Amino acid sequence: MTPEELADLAHLRRARDLMDRDYASPLDVPAMARAALMSPAHFSRRFRAAYGETPYSYLMTRRIERAKALLRQRKSVTDTCFAVGCTSLGSFSSRFTEIVGETPSQYAARDHSGTEHVPPCVSMVASRPRRHSIPA
Repeated sequence: MTPEELADLAHLRRARDLMDRDYASPLDVPAMARAALMSPAHFSRRFRAAYGETPYSYLMTRRIERAKALLRQRKSVTDTCFAVGCTSLGSFSSRFTEIVGETPSQYAARDHSGTEHVPPCVSMVASRPRRHSIPA
């Protein structure tokens, strides 16, 4: 790996850390690109090459990951939507369903009592969203 590629990865990690830390803030690709010291187009290409998904997709996956935790705590779907930085309940529900494979209401209605005593670090890994295709 060249020194330039290593420097790019360090900048990309800075942007990824921003998304992990400030997922509930209004982040867009230009803001993320500024954190990585890159142009938006170059940032998007390099991020996808490094992490296998677009910056927006990564951000939404983080938001859905946090939303799942809030829904397990019996927060309402609407409150959860806005708490994780989404501004549209419809878009949030659609993306949640796409990633998790069930609607936020269905997920919240499930019995999550088996995870009450699981350490948060284990719960985060075990409940990490994985994209599911929506049945036709």
